Amino acid sequence: MTSKELLYVEDALGHEKFMKSCATKTSGKLTDPTLSTYMGELSKKHDEIFNKFLNLL
Repeated sequence: MTSKELLYVEDALGHEKFMKSCATKTSGKLTDPTLSTYMGELSKKHDEIFNKFLNLL
C-alpha cells in the first residue's frame, strides 16, 4: 500500500469513527423510538464500514 493510500484509509477511519459517534449520541437523545432505532442502525452500519477499512491495513 502506498503512503497516499494509507493516508486515505486513515482519513476514512477517522470519518467513520466520527459518524458512528454522532449517530450513537443522537440515538440516545431522540425521544421518537423510530428515529432512535434508525440512528442506532446507522451507528452499526458505520461500525461495519470502519471495520472494513481497518481490515485493509
